[in-house]
Amino acid sequence: MFDQHRPALPPRPGVGYKPQHFAALMDDPAPVGWLEIHAENYMGGGGRPLAQLRALAERFPVSIHGVGLSIGGEGPLDAAHLARLKRLCDTVQPASFSEHLAWSTHGAEFLNDLLPLPYTSTTLARVADHIDRVQEVLGRQMLLENPSSYLAFADSTWSETDFLAELVRRTGCGLLLDVNNVFVSATNLGYSPQGYIDAFPLDAVGEMHLGGHDADTDDHGAPLLIDSHGREVADPVWALLDHTLAASGPKPLLIEWDTDVPDWPVLRTEALRAAEALARVPA
Repeated sequence: MFDQHRPALPPRPGVGYKPQHFAALMDDPAPVGWLEIHAENYMGGGGRPLAQLRALAERFPVSIHGVGLSIGGEGPLDAAHLARLKRLCDTVQPASFSEHLAWSTHGAEFLNDLLPLPYTSTTLARVADHIDRVQEVLGRQMLLENPSSYLAFADSTWSETDFLAELVRRTGCGLLLDVNNVFVSATNLGYSPQGYIDAFPLDAVGEMHLGGHDADTDDHGAPLLIDSHGREVADPVWALLDHTLAASGPKPLLIEWDTDVPDWPVLRTEALRAAEALARVPA
C-alpha cells in the first residue's frame, strides 16, 4: 500500500533541472519553487550528479520524472529498473514521482522513445496492473502523464480522458497534465484542446507541464506539431494554460526544456511567465 499523505509540490513554477544551471539556482533561485529531474540520469552509484542533487534537495522540493518504466508495455515491468528507481526515491525522498502513459519495450529490447498505445479495456487492465506494481514497490503515489500524439488507433474504445480517469479510479494514482502535449495532440488529431481540458479529471492533477514544440506539416500539407522540448512555450499553449488554471485552480507548474538547453536567464524568463500565470488564478 502506498502512502497518500506525503508532502506535495507547492503550486509554484518549477524547472527541469540541468547541471549547467546548478550555480545559478543555488545563488538566486527566484521564482523557481521546485525542481524536476529525469530518474534515469541519477541511477548511478554516486559522483557529481548525485552530490549536486543532494545539495539541491536540501533547498528545493524535487519531482522525479521517469522515462523508462514502459508502463504501457505488454510484458512485465523490468524488476531491476524498478529497484534502481526505488533506491533513488528512497535517497531523494521526492515530493512527486511521475511516468508516461506510453511504452518503450518489446521483449528484451528497449526503444529510446515514448510510444502510444490503443485505449482498450485490455490495455486499461494492463496499465492499471503496472501502476499498482509501481506504487506498491515505491510505497508512494505515481502521477501518470498524458502523451503527445501523432496518430489515433482505430481499435481504441475509450477516449484518452476517460481512460485516464478510470486509471485514477482503479489504482489511486494521480495525473500529470502536460498542457503542451494537449495542444500538440489536439492540433495533430483535429480536436479542441479546450474541450479536452474540460473533460480531463482535473481533481486528480498533482503537477502540470509546459514545454516548447516545433511546427511542421504532414505528407498532405496539414499542420503537424512535434513535442521537442527545445524552445520557449508557444503563445497558444500559454492561453490554454490560462483556460486550464481557471478550471483547476493553482497547480505546480513545470517548464520543460530538454534539448538545445538555453542559458539560465532564458529559462528563468519562462519560469517568471509561469509565475505570472499562476498569480492570475484565485487561490
